[in-house]
Amino acid sequence: MPTDCISYQNSGYFSKLIQDYLDQKPELQSLYNHFPTLENFEKQIVEKQSNFNNNNRIPLVATLKKQYQNIEISDSTKQNIELLSLENTFTITTGHQLNLFSGPLYFLYKIISTINLTKELKSKYPTYNFVPIYWMATEDHDFEEINYFNFKGKKFRWNKESTGPVGRLSTEGLAEFFEIYSLELGSSTNAGVLKKLFEEAYLKHHNLADATRFLADKLFSNYGLVILDADDADLKRAFIPFVKEELENQTSFKAVQQTIEQLKDYTVQVNPREINLFYIEDTLRERIIFENDKYFVNNTKISFSKEEILKLLESNPEKFSPNVIMRPLYQEIILPNLCYIGGGGEIAYWLELKSFFNAVNITFPMLLVRNSVLLSTEKQAKKADNLNLSWKDLFTKPADLVNAITHKLSAFPIDLTSQKETLEKQFEYLYELAQQTDKSFTGAVKAQEVKQKKGLENLEKRLLKAQKRKLDSELQRVTDLQCELFPNQSLQERQSNFSEFYLEKGEQLIPLLIQKLKPLETNFNIIMI
Repeated sequence: MPTDCISYQNSGYFSKLIQDYLDQKPELQSLYNHFPTLENFEKQIVEKQSNFNNNNRIPLVATLKKQYQNIEISDSTKQNIELLSLENTFTITTGHQLNLFSGPLYFLYKIISTINLTKELKSKYPTYNFVPIYWMATEDHDFEEINYFNFKGKKFRWNKESTGPVGRLSTEGLAEFFEIYSLELGSSTNAGVLKKLFEEAYLKHHNLADATRFLADKLFSNYGLVILDADDADLKRAFIPFVKEELENQTSFKAVQQTIEQLKDYTVQVNPREINLFYIEDTLRERIIFENDKYFVNNTKISFSKEEILKLLESNPEKFSPNVIMRPLYQEIILPNLCYIGGGGEIAYWLELKSFFNAVNITFPMLLVRNSVLLSTEKQAKKADNLNLSWKDLFTKPADLVNAITHKLSAFPIDLTSQKETLEKQFEYLYELAQQTDKSFTGAVKAQEVKQKKGLENLEKRLLKAQKRKLDSELQRVTDLQCELFPNQSLQERQSNFSEFYLEKGEQLIPLLIQKLKPLETNFNIIMI
């Protein structure tokens, strides 16, 4: 089957904002620092070096060692943690929620993009070190977004009550879930590996953060991935001045609102609040609101005067949690980071933030859209060949694809263009007549023209429907194949869990993806497994 080159812009699955960003449209260039090319990283390194507080490396390395103390990690990961103490070491970062058993496939693609970019950078700039970071979104509290995954068209959901930050959530009760999922996996060798991985991650670790760290480390430790949980008092000490600025001056709201005005021709990804911080403790994570010279914790009776909340910030910075607007700033303060890698939605909200970073004098990172992948079996590729379908065809929206294939397979043209042209010529003559007689006749001609054109359009639609019925079996095969590759009429990477493909490919799956994906290329990857 031909391997068409499908750019992100032509795939039909990226927003207008991301398409224009990838095309480097002039109207967006004030919203990012340097566009992600290998050559531009040199400029980013210089800027980050001059702006990053290297004292923040000390708590970073200490925190990572503490978080990894109960995991037997690879030499490459251990080395990368040590390298973070050096001033010539920089990070490439991706972030992801703590989805159960990694959630959708793009969890892998984000991390692989990050790992592969550090390799390319080391080759290009050998005097520097580059460490891939997976930032676990442990402070998120929307459990409903992460408590399930899809496997072979079935949804496996963890039915558990949860409030507060998900990273602290107990994994108690997952044994029953594991039993159900195990039955679906079967008894193959690869199924056994998946069962052991799930069991060791979720049944032998007490909370979701530790379970996710173990899982990601098992999948990627051979590549030196460093996994960070930023829900940590020592790390947040560096963030204190910026939290104080947010509480006193609401700088992020003012700056981001101005950027949103620049983005008025696009769909805005996130809207800032006046204070973009949460109050966090145990099973509580609620917004901080400022009203009548007092700070309130939403949906609670907790309140503070200005003096009280600033005193709490100094003594217990871990009680302050950044939201989606402030989290990127927190990341760039504690990490010597050059680039953030994310999906289209993430890059869209990052594009709202540069003015805020400028206001607080923190270097804005480069923004890279992660690799996107469609995994196909050889059997599926052969089906496409037999149906004379290209990959470009299969990326087409379902209704458009069916119409296009109907036109292609029909023994005669399914359009009445020539009839419409003949009709227009007939009415040209009638309009000439109308100019020579009473004006009321012009109205009658116009009405008849509209009626007859509408009649031809309806006949054309009926003809298309009739051909679809006649070609039903061929069209059904096309539809079935597209549904296999694009479950629920969505991208496979947003729907399916990696375990579905690990059953087929086993331990070769991740090395294959590592080999095939090129992080700085903006083409959709179609990979045979």
